This record gives sequence, structure tokens and C-alpha cells, in this order.
Amino acid sequence: MKTRIINMLVILLAVIMAGCVTTETEYDQEMKDKLAQFDEVTLETDLSWLSDSEKEIIGILIEVADIMDDIFWMQAYGDKEELLESIDSEYAREYALIHYGPWDRLKNNEPFIPGVGPKPAMAQFYPEDMTVEEFEAWDNPDKTSLYTLVRRDEEGNLVTVPYSEAYKEKHEKAAELMRKAAEIAEDEGLKNYLNARAEALLTDIYQPSDFAWMEMKESNIDFVVGPIENYEDGLFGYKAAHESFVLVKDPDWSARLAKFNAMLTDLQAGLPVAEEYKSETPGTDADMNVYYALYYAGDCNAGSKTIAINLPNDPEIHLAVGSRKLQLKNAMEAKFNKILVLIANILIDESQRQYITFDAFFENTTFHEVSHGMGIKNTINGKGTVREALKEQYSALEEAKADIMGLYLVTKLYEMGELSSGEVMNNYVTFFSGIFRSSRFGAASAHGKANMLSMKYFADNNAFVYQDDGTYMVNFEKMKSAVESLVEKILTVQGDGDYEAAKEWIENDGVMTEQLRADLDKVNEAGIPVDIVFKQGKDVLGLE
Repeated sequence: MKTRIINMLVILLAVIMAGCVTTETEYDQEMKDKLAQFDEVTLETDLSWLSDSEKEIIGILIEVADIMDDIFWMQAYGDKEELLESIDSEYAREYALIHYGPWDRLKNNEPFIPGVGPKPAMAQFYPEDMTVEEFEAWDNPDKTSLYTLVRRDEEGNLVTVPYSEAYKEKHEKAAELMRKAAEIAEDEGLKNYLNARAEALLTDIYQPSDFAWMEMKESNIDFVVGPIENYEDGLFGYKAAHESFVLVKDPDWSARLAKFNAMLTDLQAGLPVAEEYKSETPGTDADMNVYYALYYAGDCNAGSKTIAINLPNDPEIHLAVGSRKLQLKNAMEAKFNKILVLIANILIDESQRQYITFDAFFENTTFHEVSHGMGIKNTINGKGTVREALKEQYSALEEAKADIMGLYLVTKLYEMGELSSGEVMNNYVTFFSGIFRSSRFGAASAHGKANMLSMKYFADNNAFVYQDDGTYMVNFEKMKSAVESLVEKILTVQGDGDYEAAKEWIENDGVMTEQLRADLDKVNEAGIPVDIVFKQGKDVLGLE
């Protein structure tokens, strides 16, 4: 009897263990499938033409970038190591590293770790128990600063904590490294910028370093670092998240873009909107350059990867001297070749696939970034800046503006004969194909919402035809008209600072339609990567 009971227990334990193994294996397989959605791209390029000091500087800047990465983890999730140690599946851990937390940034921030709840809109910028009403009733001039955390004091009252204090040790280490790099920098612009940005990390006063960055026009190396974008703050869009790019210039491709800055004032004046919504003059003391990306860290590396940069975000700098537009050519080429072309082969009518070109993709991306510096930065009715007036709705509408205005500018430049690498139809079909690529990032991201707004607007204006075979055909003339009217609509909402109109529009149209979801299902079933992930570092660049 005793032996029989023991045997039964052994069998029962084996069944339980088998069930556990099956469950674990199923989860591992699920996470493997998720990882397969990202195609690995090695961030490497020829650095042999750089001086020894420039190579040394790149190595130092990568160390600074890693510090920004650590801070972004704190802002986006909290304790990185605690999270990773709590995850049993090695594949889930790897997926968490891509998304900087247990929420899938490309799937509406759905949790992928069992037992994890929804992603907090406030991230780690505000107290978890703080209400919107409490924040809005709180009289504190620093509460909306890009560079403060909101916390509670010992009595439970809300207080602001400057980033320089909250991240004191990490900021001080980053500043020390940047000053070390500045000491050996041969380019005066780079030297000045590194010193100014180091000071900004210690003081929370970033505008002088932004101006220094604007003046840094001859350096072979570029470096974006610090708290910059406000996408991670899903509650108000006030707080800037830390990130970093380490870049090296592509002189040949940069030369292609040199002429366009002088045209920005005239292009602004010609925007299809009433005069009061385009009365600001964009600064033209800026530059457009093309770079090879060497290293991404923090916010820009979380989930989908940035392929172009338009900075600074400061509207005062935009009006005074403009903004710099940095095109990340190797990341851009990877997304074009590995993703966009393959999507077009499924969803675009065969007769229009000839219009899908890298030059068009490059131009659309370039003038998306140019458009961020154009339009209107301050409301026309005393509501402050557009960013302040539209609050958490600002980012999605601003990305939609940049998308559509960029296509409008490309159209005008072809009509003026300033662009001639192909034909403007290339830009329209390539842009339309790009909507499907970016929509796969989900409706949780500002870029995703922007794409869905555009798609809905194009549908309402018959800018494309959906065919019986499941492919799309662009109607050029109707899309051209839709682009112009959409630019006007967005700039009007921005200029009016109409928060309620922006909110209603984005909530109604910035969503995934059933048709778009079905199209993306076809793309996913074909095994096309959703995005790219980087193999990067000093060792990859041969700097160790």
C-alpha cells in the first residue's frame, strides 16, 4: 500500500512537472516569436578617417550614453535589475530590455510579463497616488518644468525635485566624462557644446547648451544627450526623458541638403493656412546633415527606433536660430530595406511599387524633421505655447503635422525644381506605404496615432482606393489636395491651442481601424519584422 501511494505521488509529481514544463515552453515560444519581430542591425561604419582623439571621444561618449540609459530605466519603469531578476524566461528578459520594462511599446503598451498591470501613464515622473485634479490645483511654478520630478514630502504634500538633484550622482559622472572628452576635442564647436551640456546636467539650465549645439556645425562627431523628449510622460507630456545618440557625419550625403535652409522662410510663408497661423519666421541659422548612428541609449532606443532627429525642442530657439535636422542614414536604410519594401510588396498595387524608392523615403523623413521647426509654436490667442496648450495631446498632433507638412514641402520643392532625384509620385506612394510600417508601433505611441490620423483623413478624402485583391492604389491628385487641407487643419488647431478639439480628434481618428488591423495581420503573418534592434557598442566599432 505504501509503495503504491509513493508511486502514485511520483506519477502525480511527474504530471505536474510536465505541465509546468509545457507552460514554460509555451511562454518561451511566445517570447521567441515576439523577439523574431525585431531584425538585428549592427551599428558599424568606417571610422578610419577620424583622428585618434575623435575615436577616443566616441568611446567616452558611449560611456555617457550608458548613464542616460540607466536614468531612462528609472524614469520609465524603476529598478531595472529587480525587474530582470524577477523574470524566469531568458527570452522575456531580452524582450524587456528592448522595451525598457514589462510593457510592449509596439502593442499599445500591453504587459507581456504575467501578473504585471497596465503601464502607468505617469511613468515614474509623478507619485503613483497623485490625481490630475490634485496636480492642477497645486500652485507651484516648477510643476510643469521639463526637468523636475514630482514627489511627496514627509507630510504627503506634493513637491518638485530638480533632475540635477534626483539623478545627482549619475549627472555628475556624465558631466565629468563629457568634460574629459571636451579636453581632447579638436573641434571648437564640439568642445564648447560638451562643456555647456555638462554644466546643464548640473544646473538644469539647458538653453545655453542647446544654443552651443546649434553652433556646432563643423564637427565630424555629433552627440545628443540629456533629458529631451516628453513622450514617456503620458499623463501631461510635461517631463523630459533621458536619451543619447552618438553619431558620425556622412559628408557626401550632408552636402546634398546644404541648400535647403535658405528656403525655409519662403516655404513657411507659402503654407496653406491663414496668415496668422504662419506669421512666425523659422530660424534659418541651422543645418541639415546626414549621419551614421553609432550608439542609441535611453528613450530613443525604447521599442521602435528613431531614424531622424530635429532638435532642440525649445520654441524660443526655433524662432531665434531654427533647429538642426539629423538624418540617421544607416538606421533609415535598414528600415527601408528590411521592412518598408516588404510591406509594399504585400499592400501596394503592383503597378505602383515602382514608386517605392529610398531617395523618396529619405526625402520624406528629412522634411518631416524640417517641418517640426516650421508652422506655429505659440498660440495666436494668448494660451501660451502650443505644447503647453495641447498638453498630452501635443505630441501626436505635432507628429501628424510633421508627417503631412513634410510631404507638402517635398511636393513644393519638386514643383520648384529644387528636388529632382525622381518624381513626386515616388514620395506619395512611399509615404503611404510608410503609414503601414509606422502603424505597427500601435496606437499608444505619438507616431502611431499620427499615422492613424493621416490614414483616416486620406480615407475620408478618397486619397486612395482599396482594391478587391487587398492592395491599395494611391490617387495622386486627391492625396495632394488632402495633404494641403490637413496641413491647414492641424496648424489651425495648434494655433488656436484648442485642447478639446485636439483631444476629440485624436480619440476618434487616432485609433486602429478594423481594415488597418486586418492589413497589418497580413503583414505580420508574412513574418516581416516590426522594427529593428541594434547590436552596438565599443567592441562593435573596434574601439576596445
